[in-house]
Amino acid sequence: MTHAQSPAGRTADRIDRIINALNTGFIVLASVALLLMMLHVTADVVARATGAVNLIGTLEIVSYYYMILLVMLPMGFVELRNEHIRVDLFVQMMPRSVQFVLYLLSGLLCLVFFAIMLRQSFLDAWNSSLRQETIMSNYIFYIWPSRWALPIGFFGLLIAVLANMLKAVRLRKAL
Repeated sequence: MTHAQSPAGRTADRIDRIINALNTGFIVLASVALLLMMLHVTADVVARATGAVNLIGTLEIVSYYYMILLVMLPMGFVELRNEHIRVDLFVQMMPRSVQFVLYLLSGLLCLVFFAIMLRQSFLDAWNSSLRQETIMSNYIFYIWPSRWALPIGFFGLLIAVLANMLKAVRLRKAL
């Protein structure tokens, strides 16, 4: 019985598909934020150039919403594709078994670090929501909803690291 046919293999494949689908959804949301930001900034530039109207809040919306979504949501998607920056010049010269152990160790450290970041960003978003956090502006500008992008992004990254570690264990090699 091959790995893909075993119940454990089917479960692992199902988990991989769920994690991949979730992070693909996050990348779609980040793409929508990118398109909205482009349209918003373009409309603001055109409005200023023509003197027709002044779009109030462009800087705040771009800074506190679009940019946060663009940075945080794609992190898990990037991790799933092993496209984060790696400095592994010396590791590449080591035996495959050592590479595998170091990969799992670095994955474990990433899991701990991103779990801490997830917890803290969740607490910060929760407190921000309770206070309905705002920033100083010409009007009341709520930023508490954007605080939730961080724990969502860290969650996507955390499960992506876990999925890559499990895949490495199944393949018995560093990714």
